[in-house]
Amino acid sequence: MGTLDGRVAVITGAGNGIGREHALLFASEGASVVVNDLGGSPDGTGADASAAQRVVDEILAAGGEAVASHDDIADWDGAARLVALAVDTFGHLDVLVNNAGILRDAFLHKMTEEEWDLVVRVHLKGHFAPLRHATDHWKARAAGGEAVKAAVINTASMSGVTLPNPGQINYGSAKAGIAAMTLVAAAELGRIGVRVNAIAPAARTRLTADVPGFVGEMMKMPEDQDTLDVFGAHQISPLVAYLAAEDCPLTGKVYDVQGGTITELHGWTTGEVTETTQDWTIASVAAGLEAAATV
Repeated sequence: MGTLDGRVAVITGAGNGIGREHALLFASEGASVVVNDLGGSPDGTGADASAAQRVVDEILAAGGEAVASHDDIADWDGAARLVALAVDTFGHLDVLVNNAGILRDAFLHKMTEEEWDLVVRVHLKGHFAPLRHATDHWKARAAGGEAVKAAVINTASMSGVTLPNPGQINYGSAKAGIAAMTLVAAAELGRIGVRVNAIAPAARTRLTADVPGFVGEMMKMPEDQDTLDVFGAHQISPLVAYLAAEDCPLTGKVYDVQGGTITELHGWTTGEVTETTQDWTIASVAAGLEAAATV
């Protein structure tokens, strides 16, 4: 018996890296998988249908069930076709893993409008559009009296939630938005039987292969074959598979997963409080905030 027996999952960006590992693990645990990947380069240019198909071929060769999708998940109609493919092929949809993403790094004073728009489109709209169409499917099932028991796993990033990374204002902003989207969606969709969680992963992929400095060194493959490869992309997928399982109770969570650790992340929290018993003035605001900053 597999953890995901009988589950039908859509996984975006599943042609390479973390998404590919998700797809392979899901299939090995009994899920039927829609492997979605436009097949573009890490910066979002180009397209190659063979990326998704190669993963499907691996799954089929191992005795699993999978079908390839090459739709652009940030395109409204493309996202609708993706969800429809899962339902038409396997009869229903249980799990949506939003994983697809690109990078167009640049410092704020050099970033172009196109670099901003493309990254926000792929990450933020590319999470919302499949979720929106999947929600229609789950609402219809719930309205028909079915116990849906669906799961959504979004992909945020430490760059957007706890570790702002210079040169990634587009990426970090989109990933912070995904974390917020996760919490709002969890609050809305629980009533129809849908759990929504997110991960903020760090692993060795095409997007992290050329990162300079400490992070790049940390991501390198261990030279010693016997050393645990904590930053291998395969280390991320067990958490995602657990969150996708029918009997997992968790929702509204964001987890950092990297380097052999899983840490639950919490959003904005209250800090030092500045109060007044009179009308605020600029001077009283300044005095209060400066005093609080030294505590």
